[in-house]
Amino acid sequence: MTEKETTTNALAIVENLEPATVSQVMQRINQFQNIIQKTLKDGHDYGVIPGTGNKPTLLKPGAEKILMLMGVTSEYQLIERIQDYEQGFFAFTVKCVLSRGGQVITEGLGHCNNREKKYRSERQDPFTLANTCLKMAKKRAQIDAVLTIASLSEVFTQDLDEMEPVDNSRNSKRVGSVGPSEKQLKMLFAKAKALEIPEDVMRATMQTMFGKQSSKDLTRQEASELIDLLINIEKGEADLPLPADDDESIERDIEEVVGQ
Repeated sequence: MTEKETTTNALAIVENLEPATVSQVMQRINQFQNIIQKTLKDGHDYGVIPGTGNKPTLLKPGAEKILMLMGVTSEYQLIERIQDYEQGFFAFTVKCVLSRGGQVITEGLGHCNNREKKYRSERQDPFTLANTCLKMAKKRAQIDAVLTIASLSEVFTQDLDEMEPVDNSRNSKRVGSVGPSEKQLKMLFAKAKALEIPEDVMRATMQTMFGKQSSKDLTRQEASELIDLLINIEKGEADLPLPADDDESIERDIEEVVGQ
């Protein structure tokens, strides 16, 4: 389709719109955005990443709450996968499909690979990051879809927890260096102790989920996700993730992602 044809089609759509109806829809969108902002918790469901401007980033817990609020279901499709064991390279692209009453409403895409800056560390074994990258791709796809369905792109931005802040200051911190709060660390310790989870098991869990073995190395969002996991385990709604150290276990994780 040429640029002229695209413009003509767009004008035709605008000409058929009723101004009164458009005004009502815009008011409802604004009302919904206000409800979302009042319902979600700052620092848990969303947060401003230092150095990336004033626009808050929507986090995974917030995206899940919005889906529940809107009464929509999510399904995931693995549309691209690279598992190169010789080179130690793993990459996944996931599509999130949101629907209500059997009708597809919108889609979102998310990609992750273990050569992203946040995963490049001598302390991290690339072969243990396959599961982490798969889950991260799924999370990014979900947030991408949620921002679209709820018309929240002007309120929140996409997940930026692994991106560098846009700041020319030499002293500006990287987003990856924004660690967990003292409150989060205390909650992690308290939850793990209450659930009687050994320290080595917690380290293995963090390694599987984020490629890290110390709670102090987590980002604020990662700490929030780990706290959510422990809360769900406490409720009997989740289990600790198993390390993905072979092709068979990765296949199980893929089946879990696409089966939701």
